[in-house]
Amino acid sequence: MLPPGETMLLTLRLAGSVPQKAARELHAQHIAAKQAAASAEAHRRAEKQFFAGFDALLDARTVGPDYLTKEKLAEMVAGELLMLEEQGLRVPCFVVLPNHLHAVLHLPLGQSVSLYKTVELLHQRTAAQARRLLRGQLPPEADFWQTGFHELPVLDAVELDRIRQYLLGHPQRLALPERFHDWPYVFIGDEVQE
Repeated sequence: MLPPGETMLLTLRLAGSVPQKAARELHAQHIAAKQAAASAEAHRRAEKQFFAGFDALLDARTVGPDYLTKEKLAEMVAGELLMLEEQGLRVPCFVVLPNHLHAVLHLPLGQSVSLYKTVELLHQRTAAQARRLLRGQLPPEADFWQTGFHELPVLDAVELDRIRQYLLGHPQRLALPERFHDWPYVFIGDEVQE
């Protein structure tokens, strides 16, 4: 089950984790594809292509930090994601990767939680804790997270299942060390139901 509440696949990334030129080109392609979309299906296809392209840039890890390879940081971020459940959101699944994370968040009906405010607070809390854990490895003027996030609405239970499988297999596809295949890096929770 899935609707009636809103469910989103979010991507949060570390600051500087994507080459700027490649990101600009991908954004331009995304805008052009959305403008050319003549139907809801074409618009959705453009969104998915953007997600896939951006995820490929992140997975390539050609620039930027990989702070989330540090176990204490990964554990802290995973714990903060699960704490979102105390704010009224459900967290059916997530994966923490070296320079980014994907998380599915579900807002049940009747909840008045702002997704944007929730992510902003998540950024702030985790960045503050990361600075303490990194002790001088992150320059004082540097951001930990890239501002904002990417979101892709999850339309139904079938799509949610595909996303769960994608997240579960992500560390293996990237040939990450074995520890990335298990908690705290990959979390697959209970089914989302209303």
